[in-house]
Amino acid sequence: MTRVRIRTALFGFFTAATALAQEPTPSPTPAVAVHGFADVYYAYNRNRPTDHDNFIPGTGSTAKHANELGLNLAALTISHAADPVGFTLVLNAGSGTDVIHAGEPANGRDVYRAIYQASVAYEPGRPGGVRIEAGVFPCHVGFEGFFSKDNWNYTRSWLGEFSPYYSAGLKVGFPLGSHLRAEVHVLNGWQIIRDNNDAKTVGTQLLWSSDRISAALNTLYGAELPGDESSKRAFGDLWVSFKVTPKLTLAGSFDAGRQEFPQRATAKWWGAAAYARYALSDATAVALRAERFDDPDGGITGSRQRLSEGTLTLEHRLRRTLILKLEGRYDRADDPVFHRRDGLRRAQFLGIGSAVASF
Repeated sequence: MTRVRIRTALFGFFTAATALAQEPTPSPTPAVAVHGFADVYYAYNRNRPTDHDNFIPGTGSTAKHANELGLNLAALTISHAADPVGFTLVLNAGSGTDVIHAGEPANGRDVYRAIYQASVAYEPGRPGGVRIEAGVFPCHVGFEGFFSKDNWNYTRSWLGEFSPYYSAGLKVGFPLGSHLRAEVHVLNGWQIIRDNNDAKTVGTQLLWSSDRISAALNTLYGAELPGDESSKRAFGDLWVSFKVTPKLTLAGSFDAGRQEFPQRATAKWWGAAAYARYALSDATAVALRAERFDDPDGGITGSRQRLSEGTLTLEHRLRRTLILKLEGRYDRADDPVFHRRDGLRRAQFLGIGSAVASF
């Protein structure tokens, strides 16, 4: 009788163990991801400026320094996908981050210089549904981003240089259909982490995406002048990207803004850019950009001026983790604004070689 009970118990144990082994393994908690890159360049400026500065004051978030080997950007990203809570931390250094943080209030510039993104996200439902994010994150405006490796060209357009690359505040995104998504932003201000007044800036985005067409309509509205809550800045940005063939993609971008001032007339500006990218192979592509930026009242550039540029870029991915770009860029202004060894001139030509290695 005892042997029968032992055999029955053993049979039950092995049956339960077999059933447990056949049950599906629970999905593992998403791991923390760590990756980064280093972006270095050499920029030849035919003007040979004495101060080694390309572009005009306050700009040059890529290839800032002329006729020298430079570190444009080094970045380290630590992130955890929202499930339902996640975070992203991006620390960076280089001439690019020095340029974009130059507008921070003096009491916060050194504190936040190394931060491009530090945000917490919450997705209460399925991926692609409602997403709430707070902290410091990339700004929603513009066709070009801050990381040169993700753009068609190495340098960025004047449209990019005179619009924000990052924001600080709260944003809520939600789908409006299978292809359309909307976002609402409440921000400290125009490319600042520490606020320079007591007002807040409101931003919106409508983003359409499909296999061949992507488009976004973005806005920003708020008081941006230091210590001034009354003078408002309004800004609108529209871009469209169209995949004509598997190898050819075309894009266009249009920006318009206006800035109120307490003691002078309201200033307005606008800019437009056209882009083309053609894939010569899986590893090689060529990109072309042409643009015009018009600031007749000196509302955003600091002086009354019209800027235009043309840029041609050859990109080659030597391997998945190494991107090489060769670029020629010609800029022209209606007034002498570009530095030269013997003064200022209306035009400049840049020849740039760059390499971005990532892990």
